[in-house]
Amino acid sequence: MAERMVAKQAPRFEMDAVLPNKEFGKVSLEENMKNDKWTVLFFYPMDFTFVCPTEITSLSDRFDEFEDLDAEVIGVSTDTIHTHKAWINTPRDSNGLGELKYALAADTNHVVARDYGVLIEEEGVALRGLFIISPEGELMYAVVNHNNIGRDVDETLRVLQALQTGGLCPANWKPGQETLNV
Repeated sequence: MAERMVAKQAPRFEMDAVLPNKEFGKVSLEENMKNDKWTVLFFYPMDFTFVCPTEITSLSDRFDEFEDLDAEVIGVSTDTIHTHKAWINTPRDSNGLGELKYALAADTNHVVARDYGVLIEEEGVALRGLFIISPEGELMYAVVNHNNIGRDVDETLRVLQALQTGGLCPANWKPGQETLNV
């Protein structure tokens, strides 16, 4: 049986990554926590595929909204940083990513994908998992879906904003609406 992760401390990670300036570096949950940032960590199956670039570029195009909410976005696959960089250096109109405003991390040893419960062991790739982690390191939100279905950036932003209210948000809550008074 799967173990619950939400409302517990998120698995810590540090991974090699291609940074927004296209240099190699590292990303870590501890660094985001130290900087009092929310972390939006999302996994995708692999570079140079079809659904993945639509998600990755959509998140990058809306990055300023995440930044305004004190959130760091980190994309992760089991591909290498060299494959990530090649994909970033490929123009969007050629199934590439072009410029990205956040880091793409390489989980080549599959440890982080396994820790977050999204690794398809027999294929060595990750499912589409999205995790929102508070600045204190608590895993506040987790959703995992089939690799054929892309995620919705509006919903990710809505959930992040709902979590940041600290209140009780009813079904269909939208930013700017009242939370429930108890």
